[in-house]
Amino acid sequence: MMRVIKCKCSLLLILLLVSFAAKAQQIGALPEEIIIEEPEKDDDFSIVSPSREVATIQFDESDHAGVVRAIGDLQSDIDKVTGIKPAFSTSSNTADKKVIIGTIGRSSLIDNLVSSGELDMEEIQNSWERFTIRATEDSLIIAGSDMRGTIYGIYELSRQLGVSPWYWWADVPVKQRASAYVKAGKYTSEEPKVKYRGIFINDEEPAFGTWAREKFGGINSEMYAHMFELLLRLRANYLWPAMWGKAFNEDDPLNPKVADEYGIVMGTSHHEPMMRAQKEWGNHRKEYGNGEWNYQTNEEGLKDFWRDGMERNKDYENIVTMSMRGDGDIPMEDAGSAEENFKMLRKIMADQREIISEVTGKPAEETPQLWALYSEVLEFYDQGMDVPEDMTILLVDDNWGNVRRLPNLNEEPHPGGYGMYYHVDLHGAPRAYQWLNMTQIQHMWEQLQLTYDYGVDEIWILNVGDLKPNEFPMDFFLNMAWSPKSFSANNLFNYIEKFCAEKFGDEVAKEAAEILDTYTKYNSRITAEMLDEDTYNLESGEFKKVRDEYMALETRALRQYHEDISEAQKPAYKQLILHPVRAMANLYDMYYSVAMNKKFAAEEDLEANYWANRVEQTFKRDSLLSADYNLKMSNGKWNHMMDQTHIGYTTWDEPEEGNIMPEVKRVDSTMSKTEGFVFEEKNDVIVIEAEHFYSKKSSKNTNWTIIPNLGRTRSGIALMPYTESTNDTYLEYKLKFDSKDDKVKVKLIFDSTLPFKDNGHSVSIAIDNEAEKVININEDLTWENNYSKMYPAAAARIIEKEVELTIDKQQDVHTLKFKPLDPGVVLRKIIIDLGGYEETFLNMEETPYNKE
Repeated sequence: MMRVIKCKCSLLLILLLVSFAAKAQQIGALPEEIIIEEPEKDDDFSIVSPSREVATIQFDESDHAGVVRAIGDLQSDIDKVTGIKPAFSTSSNTADKKVIIGTIGRSSLIDNLVSSGELDMEEIQNSWERFTIRATEDSLIIAGSDMRGTIYGIYELSRQLGVSPWYWWADVPVKQRASAYVKAGKYTSEEPKVKYRGIFINDEEPAFGTWAREKFGGINSEMYAHMFELLLRLRANYLWPAMWGKAFNEDDPLNPKVADEYGIVMGTSHHEPMMRAQKEWGNHRKEYGNGEWNYQTNEEGLKDFWRDGMERNKDYENIVTMSMRGDGDIPMEDAGSAEENFKMLRKIMADQREIISEVTGKPAEETPQLWALYSEVLEFYDQGMDVPEDMTILLVDDNWGNVRRLPNLNEEPHPGGYGMYYHVDLHGAPRAYQWLNMTQIQHMWEQLQLTYDYGVDEIWILNVGDLKPNEFPMDFFLNMAWSPKSFSANNLFNYIEKFCAEKFGDEVAKEAAEILDTYTKYNSRITAEMLDEDTYNLESGEFKKVRDEYMALETRALRQYHEDISEAQKPAYKQLILHPVRAMANLYDMYYSVAMNKKFAAEEDLEANYWANRVEQTFKRDSLLSADYNLKMSNGKWNHMMDQTHIGYTTWDEPEEGNIMPEVKRVDSTMSKTEGFVFEEKNDVIVIEAEHFYSKKSSKNTNWTIIPNLGRTRSGIALMPYTESTNDTYLEYKLKFDSKDDKVKVKLIFDSTLPFKDNGHSVSIAIDNEAEKVININEDLTWENNYSKMYPAAAARIIEKEVELTIDKQQDVHTLKFKPLDPGVVLRKIIIDLGGYEETFLNMEETPYNKE
């Protein structure tokens, strides 16, 4: 008994721990919520009181420029949330309520509080990017260990007040509050678990680039200011800028200056060394040596080029990408053997480090550097290429979110630490994916927790493509980089629900989260660019199933959008959920229609034309959905963000002419064939839609007529007109099956015809010229049996009959002959039950067939 009790207690403890883990997930800098609308205790601090009194914001003008700027954002955020703008003060005063903000060592206000003993900052002193928020009745203090620590504290308060980090980039409305209090107490953030956390804007043409040029006149400091703010609100600190034909430092000389003022650490992509953009080499190569991007033939020219880049950026906070690849992100010129390549790489990095030391006037190890093991470069590392101890080794995924290499846990860790370059966008093989979010966060979590567990915690950088529409995986990536261990397999949906609650409100968050979670699951099966008419199995019903699932999800999203989402929230909902769901549902519908068109065209069936029309409709709808996003979303704010080509790929790269409608075929009505079907057994059953016969015979005055869409599945077939005799008419069905027995069960599904003539309606059926069996299908559907048989058959709209038939076991191909013995019989389905029939409301899916 004691053992049983102990097991129960252990189980209870496990359940409690699992429950706590789910609740402990951290999507803010603080794990607790500190904002309330009404005071709970006398010493809760009022930012804005019910009487509309607002606290004064105090700060030291000599604090970091980025802190002062963020304080301005806080002033604006409080105004947006409450309708009242706080006053500023740059010195100590006697205001009744004051919000004091500053950085240790840069703010006299904070330093005076520390020296007087009023504020204890020992816990975060000399920490990386930490902050403390302390609330008392009279004051609210936000103090940071460094510039970004203070900024994160400011934005944490904004987020909890109701300003989403995505208020600009996804048009998330600000939560309105009549009053706002901070619960009394001291709240301190942890250090971020990953030191440098950021994104890479990449593959940004034609969408992002055209959008920025139209809205801002270029990818310039005005545009980047919005991006820097988003990164800081998401507690990120690092950026690789857009680089397709762009030069961050030259296109707008204010770019690096503004980045530094905001507090963003700048870098360059994995193949752009020494703070120089690839475009810069294209612009200036004639000025440097012989203009060849080849260290063996143009060493001095390249060194001068790199030196100039470092001179330009030496006063800013950077992580310098080291070594080199070929011009245009291709492999470097081969120096010969592996050892010669090693020597060349060692020399390049040694020379680069010497330049860094000369330009900065400090040892090279005091400037953060990384070596990116992208593509073939990983092979150099695996072959034993040594790396300077202070340099960070940037590991990579395979461009699809699967980590290629991790540190060896049995070896001493590299002193400079490890980073991870991860993708949710790709312009590359085997097929680019750039249009919509194709990443499932469950997979991202699984790979990133592996990454973190192996000690990769110096740099995490995410290739987000155009940024939109990858808001969701970007948000998850940066939250996880801050606190990886607060996420687990058991609380990922909890994160999705919190994400949706912040954007659309608590009331609709669960439904929105389920839709978001489901669409990313569907998208992760295969990217939009790789999807085509052959992806899913059409014959088994798989393609129809996945297409119908996606269209059902679209209906669900549309219903929530129209019924539950407020007007203010609709732009954000459309960007984050509705548009990607309906755009992909439409794409699935289009490719399913292409598959159906090919199937019926091959059978010379007129139905091919219906599906050809549907392909044209869905292809047009694709462009209309993109236009709706571009031109109507938020009054055209995001125009061109949906310009990315996604239909018509034949190689890894998109077609130059843009989206290309899939080829369809049409069937001439004079050439149409409606017969020649040969069915094969599948899982011990053959299911036949009645219109799919092998051959038919009608009389001079009659014709076998297919009634499209009649009934529960495809159609019905009847000999018409009903006023003529059915003598010497029949349908034949060809069947391929093996049977150990000389008898089989046959189920016939008819339309619910009542016996409008005496004695009802009869049919005969036989297989392989064996004896026919005659069946009366409805003689008992009379008034005498109205409740027991007539009404049930009418309500079901079908009549089911089963007969056992004798067959010739020696034959490979069997012929089933169906004869109507009375006019007015409508046949819907025939089922040959060889032991595999399953009772379903729709009488199972049709089994595979060929057409002769």
